[in-house]
Amino acid sequence: MAYIEERNPDPGCLFCLRLAESDGPDNLILHRGRRAFVILNRFPYTNGHLMVVPNDHHASLEDLDADTLAELMALSTRALRALRRAYGAEAFNLGVNIGAAAGAGVADHVHLHVVPRWGGDTNFMATVGEARVIPEDLATTYRRLSEAWQAV
Repeated sequence: MAYIEERNPDPGCLFCLRLAESDGPDNLILHRGRRAFVILNRFPYTNGHLMVVPNDHHASLEDLDADTLAELMALSTRALRALRRAYGAEAFNLGVNIGAAAGAGVADHVHLHVVPRWGGDTNFMATVGEARVIPEDLATTYRRLSEAWQAV
């Protein structure tokens, strides 16, 4: 798959680089707010895995002002509604990994993960095969979530 094999030739921050691009299926930005944006995870845990990211480049939540924190939560809430509408998600994991030791893939730009979940969505592939199966390509996910986002 092309998106797994692609390498980022730009050494800058992934999120800051995406902010400088036009929105759409190529950069995966679903929505831009005043202080934060919503982007699909290029390497999703499940279909519809989103991230809510502050526009300002900071490593931790405690570095963000109150208005940015409020917008992160408002966008996360809207993401829940859009994911319920587009995928019928039964539950969610929301989380922030602060720092590389906590598992942050982009440790210097804090972001909140919104992962839709369904009963029985873990299976032998993840536990025995140590692999995840995502049955939908990102362009389709982007289209579905874009429509749901506008509706909520």
